[in-house]
Amino acid sequence: MKIIATGITGLVGSRISELNPDVQFIDISIESGISILDPVALEKVFTDNPDAAAVLHLAAFTDTNVAWAQNKDQGGLCYQLNVTGTRNIVSLCQKYNKYLIHISTDFVFDGTKEGKYLETDIPNPIEWYGETKFLAEKVVLDSGIKASILRLAFPYRANFEPKKDIVRKLIDGFKAGKLYPQWTDHFTSPTFIDDIAVAVRAFVDNQYTGIYHCCGSSAQSPYDLCLAIAEVFGFDKSLVVASTLADYVKTLPPGSRPWQKNLSLDNSKITVLGIHMKTLREGLQELKKQQI
Repeated sequence: MKIIATGITGLVGSRISELNPDVQFIDISIESGISILDPVALEKVFTDNPDAAAVLHLAAFTDTNVAWAQNKDQGGLCYQLNVTGTRNIVSLCQKYNKYLIHISTDFVFDGTKEGKYLETDIPNPIEWYGETKFLAEKVVLDSGIKASILRLAFPYRANFEPKKDIVRKLIDGFKAGKLYPQWTDHFTSPTFIDDIAVAVRAFVDNQYTGIYHCCGSSAQSPYDLCLAIAEVFGFDKSLVVASTLADYVKTLPPGSRPWQKNLSLDNSKITVLGIHMKTLREGLQELKKQQI
């Protein structure tokens, strides 16, 4: 099986590739010399691979702080990669009748909801990264192509040195004996990347359509996340000191990027498909088994 894929060499994409060894991923990336901002080079990938079963669009500008420095700038790299690049991919999926799996984010929400966000909740991004990803979602939905949108949240995995995810950064902090104070009033649904890999394969095989929250089955604060890491890996819990997002925001200079308080996602829609998304503790336990 062939899948045309952007971002397949990154934190998430490389694990999807590792766990699907029977798939030939056609790499569109800086490493392969093909930019999603180059329509001519992009189209050659599609014409050279007419038998590709699907297109997986992972590539994105994800640095939220740098994105905020480009706020509302459609000429900036954040908008160009996340919106214009997606438009280029979608246009070719239309032209060559390809099924698209588009990867999005929990940052499309404003963080004000009490409880977990559903796929039916209306996005309302409050910072530029989230806004560009929401605009990209609209490009996909408005195109009318056969497509699914998978919203991920704080993905983590074992053994990927090019980029440290949130969980492995915290593990390194425990090992070094030093952690930043951890917020108790901020909530997310971290996602074990192996589960994302299984989900992507199911979507390729079944060509499901619509928006799905492809995220962990539990939501917790960074403080509780740290405590869970300490328990699973046997670290010293006394290193975990409580603080709040509310207090942190007070220390920021005027014009700093806004922070969402609650980015918890409800994933029951994807689990109905028979795809199991691990809770944080389940993911950490599997991570411990895999960690070298």
